[in-house]
Amino acid sequence: MQAIDRAALDVQTGGDAELAREVLDLFAGQCRSILPRLADAAAAPERRADLAHTLKGSAAGVGAERVRALADAAEARLRADDGPVPLDDLAAAVAAALAEIGTAQP
Repeated sequence: MQAIDRAALDVQTGGDAELAREVLDLFAGQCRSILPRLADAAAAPERRADLAHTLKGSAAGVGAERVRALADAAEARLRADDGPVPLDDLAAAVAAALAEIGTAQP
């Protein structure tokens, strides 16, 4: 299973390979910025939920469905303030997406 759904990415970018690369690069940057802050258990749950929401939207925009689904689950749990939020699966999904972005051409 691929971490990035190229067909969904093509729909989002109108099949423009240059735009797809830009969108993937933006997504990668957001992942690298958001994930460490999302993992900061000392941060307010509402702030962490907002970060998960941002990551969810970014993932949806590039067809990173597993990242989207896991970020959605993290957001819901954080908004419910339902105790610790496990992020190992989300971190693994982000790592897979970043690896794919780094090695694959749109």
